[in-house]
Amino acid sequence: MLIKFNLNNKDVQVDVNPKKRLLDVLREDFGMTSVKEGCGKGECGACTVFFEGKRVNSCLVPIFQAADKKVVTLEHVKSWEAYKILENSFIENGAVQCGFCIPGFIMSTVSLFNETDGKLNKPMIEEKLGGNICRCTGYSKIVDTIYSFADDTAFLMKIKEGFTNEK
Repeated sequence: MLIKFNLNNKDVQVDVNPKKRLLDVLREDFGMTSVKEGCGKGECGACTVFFEGKRVNSCLVPIFQAADKKVVTLEHVKSWEAYKILENSFIENGAVQCGFCIPGFIMSTVSLFNETDGKLNKPMIEEKLGGNICRCTGYSKIVDTIYSFADDTAFLMKIKEGFTNEK
């Protein structure tokens, strides 16, 4: 079946079994290696993408649901002005070890910042990132890194600007 959708602001199409997972199509057919399979059950967040502007686990989405929809991966978010700031902060604060889960954490963090008015506290961050699992760092450095931006309205505006440009 020919499936047409928008991937990272480009119209694409793929001839594929409609039941194939979005995760597999993104990796195998389009080379989006930031989208990783961790659990394959929607529990770890390693395969997080934005689907029609919402954070989803791509391992749970059959590709036919992407027809005529918009999908954004970390490969595109890396072009946003705010991404480099966030990436450097994760590195500088030791929130990255093996790096396998970090693309999912970054996508979830961007989504969290887009949904917030800037009044975040650590328990809120922990709750919102509950769908992301890291086996290396624990979570304190990741949460601390994200929390360091909680009152940075200029940064939050850059995140919201990135999202606005995606719609």
